[in-house]
Amino acid sequence: MKSMGRESNLGKITIFAPLGETWADPGSTPKAMEGAPGQVGVGFQHLYESMRGTTSGPTSAIDSSPQTRRMSPKTTAIMHPSPSARPAPSSHPWLLICLGFLLGAMLAGLWFHHPAARPATAGLSAPAQKLLGQLASPVAIRFYALLPAGIDPVLPPYAGRVGQLLDALQAAGGGKVSVTILDTPAEADAASADGVQAFNLDKGGACFLGLVVASGKNHETFPRLQPEWEPALEADLARAIARVAAAAVPPPPPREIAPPDPEIIASIHRLIPDFNATSEQTANQIFSTEFLREMADAGTEREAQVDAAQEQVTRAQAGGSPVELETARKNLAQVQLAQADKIKLIAARLQTRLAVFHRLKAAASTSK
Repeated sequence: MKSMGRESNLGKITIFAPLGETWADPGSTPKAMEGAPGQVGVGFQHLYESMRGTTSGPTSAIDSSPQTRRMSPKTTAIMHPSPSARPAPSSHPWLLICLGFLLGAMLAGLWFHHPAARPATAGLSAPAQKLLGQLASPVAIRFYALLPAGIDPVLPPYAGRVGQLLDALQAAGGGKVSVTILDTPAEADAASADGVQAFNLDKGGACFLGLVVASGKNHETFPRLQPEWEPALEADLARAIARVAAAAVPPPPPREIAPPDPEIIASIHRLIPDFNATSEQTANQIFSTEFLREMADAGTEREAQVDAAQEQVTRAQAGGSPVELETARKNLAQVQLAQADKIKLIAARLQTRLAVFHRLKAAASTSK
């Protein structure tokens, strides 16, 4: 069988004609193909399947068979599949993914644009929340953020973040932390009075970015806040709040002091007859001198008692019984222990004399 090929404007597409069917004119159509569009369909179908790699059966048998001049119903079905045979588009998973993404974006927008919906203490560390939840007294924070136009563009956003941190600290304080934001030029004098440092003086108006933590008469000042310190600002503020609140608590009333020993009062009157004429420094020298004298006497007494007890031990070792030796040794140990206790008593007596003298002198001054 002979075949002829022709290039079309779609590229090199070769249409084969059976033996004996030739084209008289390169631009004409073979007679065998006139009125038989199915044959052209078979050719293109074969080309289409070849390009997809799905051509079934040997191509040589199809090309060389005369039956290729007619298109069977089966071939037509292949060329034009019915709508029911087409696979249904699987667009539902993508649709669900898109809807989920949009829903997540909407919820995120609501979260960030409505901060009241979030916990007021969001972002605070657990130690900071614990400190602020145990405040003993109210604390006031004055935040100075006087930043005129033309300032470093980094500072206004930083000041905003500091304000958000203060809001969180106030919420965690359980009603014991109040925050006042002062951001008008009229507050410059108050900022300076609170110890907040002015800057940017060489470029125009004074700028202030600092705060004061106060409770009663106690306060701590952060003279100038800088973005470089931002990671540590929360912890520093929480500790400062806890310190001023703790310092503001009034000290507990002093415990009642037992009346001094009459022997101590008698010894003080013996050493210092006139309280008003004697200063505390002079009284300290007098009591110290008396302490040294008493220590010397105690040392002499101790030496005599220890020597006597040691002599008993020696005699028991030389000719006494084991019971006598054991008794002598116990007596020596008791003498040494008693002398040590006496030295402690003399030292404590010195401190007691000083304290009682101070009370007696204060009472004498008040009675005048």
